[in-house]
Amino acid sequence: MQISTDVLVIGGGAAGLSLALRLADDYSISLISKEILKEGSTLYAQGGVAAVLGPDDSLESHIEDTLQAGAGLCNEEVVRFTVQHGAENIRWLIDKGLAFTRDDGQPGEYHLTREGGHSHRRVIHATDATGKAIETTLENEVRRHPNIHLYENHIAVDLITGAKLGLEHNRCLGAYVLDREADRVRVFRANQTVLASGGASKVYLYTSNPDTSTGDGIAMAWRAGCRVANMEFNQFHPTCLYHPHAKSFLITEALRGEGGKLKLPDGSTFMEKFDSRAELAPRDIVARAIDHEMKRLGADCVYLDISHKPADFIRQHFPTVYQRCLEFGYDLTQGPIPVVPAAHYTCGGIMTDLHGKTDLDGLYAIGETAFTGLHGANRMASNSLLECLVFAQAASLHIRQQKAENKPDEVTVPDWDESRVTDSDEEVVVTHNWDELRRFMWDYVGIVRSNKRLQRAEHRVQLLLSEIDEYYGNFRVTNDLLELRNLALVAALIIRSAMQRQESRGLHYNIDYPQRDEHQTPYNTILQPNHPAAATSALTLAE
Repeated sequence: MQISTDVLVIGGGAAGLSLALRLADDYSISLISKEILKEGSTLYAQGGVAAVLGPDDSLESHIEDTLQAGAGLCNEEVVRFTVQHGAENIRWLIDKGLAFTRDDGQPGEYHLTREGGHSHRRVIHATDATGKAIETTLENEVRRHPNIHLYENHIAVDLITGAKLGLEHNRCLGAYVLDREADRVRVFRANQTVLASGGASKVYLYTSNPDTSTGDGIAMAWRAGCRVANMEFNQFHPTCLYHPHAKSFLITEALRGEGGKLKLPDGSTFMEKFDSRAELAPRDIVARAIDHEMKRLGADCVYLDISHKPADFIRQHFPTVYQRCLEFGYDLTQGPIPVVPAAHYTCGGIMTDLHGKTDLDGLYAIGETAFTGLHGANRMASNSLLECLVFAQAASLHIRQQKAENKPDEVTVPDWDESRVTDSDEEVVVTHNWDELRRFMWDYVGIVRSNKRLQRAEHRVQLLLSEIDEYYGNFRVTNDLLELRNLALVAALIIRSAMQRQESRGLHYNIDYPQRDEHQTPYNTILQPNHPAAATSALTLAE
């Protein structure tokens, strides 16, 4: 069965849901979600949304803070555009019914917190579960809208393009999508396709992200011929709860914003030795400091302590973190909790313009899957949800202006062909390769890198890509195989990007080039497939 729609949205987080809602009154929307709709990174975002809302704050201050955190690689035009549209997107959420936390000290005002890299309190939040509040609010609206058709438990296989069909005009015509429950691949034909599928932090062994963060959009766009940029900049959140049964539970940065201190096993603080901003330094600095101290001491973790604050304050401001820690035997009000860094955010991605438009006509990318130029070499805290909202708005406005050539319903799109493949009899191959990939990425392409580590990683990923390509060509697709295929490709893009950057900047730290290169103009690492239709693997990466 083939499904035709005006707009196909791949991803059900803040970016995908808000774009769908902004278009649904006038267009038919098909929105696919890999699992149930809410199971994505947005749901787990604790901190909030950065926007200029306070009387003592300014657009220029937010812009300057973002540029500073981005270590010289932010596109100032994009930063300014995003910051300028922040407040109106907060109002849009409020109009949708989102209940942000109020300030007890100033009746009628919203409580604003401060996080690393920010010079002012400008992070509006819903206690410490802002992502959950946004996801739930938008999900309720989406489920009620008659023009939005939801396809949960569906995973995109690949984009359908004019080049792949032999057409003169190469544009995106939709996607092949695996219905996980029916175990069949459907054709979704669309005038406009939007990738809002999130990041790729699952490429690392330890991550704060849910299992869905497997870089699907980045991999599909690359295979369709789109450029990607700055894939070497992977943000590691400094503080995830260290416990064998706490599956990378993130401890919000707002905890440090409200006075939490990082401590060594002996109880001494250490961040002041690495940066004058101490616990409020940008995440790359904090994560490297923790990594350094853990390796120096041979320690399994460091500790985060906010117990010097009043117990009522802690329980009121961090109810989610407080309750979750209690479940694992830690009381925030009584003493420190053990924490370690974990892969958290993909700062690079599919190259887009200010409208979210990619290199391929008919294809947009928004949210974490995109590279807009906002984050540069390091994303500042709480700018991620802001980017999702602003670029969903921008893309929706641009989509309204488009008239598609070669509309999908005017083109013959073949059904998915499974005539020459069989069911796999060795799923252990997928499981083994998945584990190997995530382990060597953590060991060789993690918080601290070296030329030798990167060379080892590149050698291993090329072997994996060959195995995966052979496996993909012979067996029916499954969810696990598709995710492994995408993760291996994204890993190759990350490794190649890291090898090209011969300096340390922002989130990329190479012990063989420990200093920032001040002798040349700061540059983005841009990778481009060798031809418009693109290859099926990373073996043809442009030098």
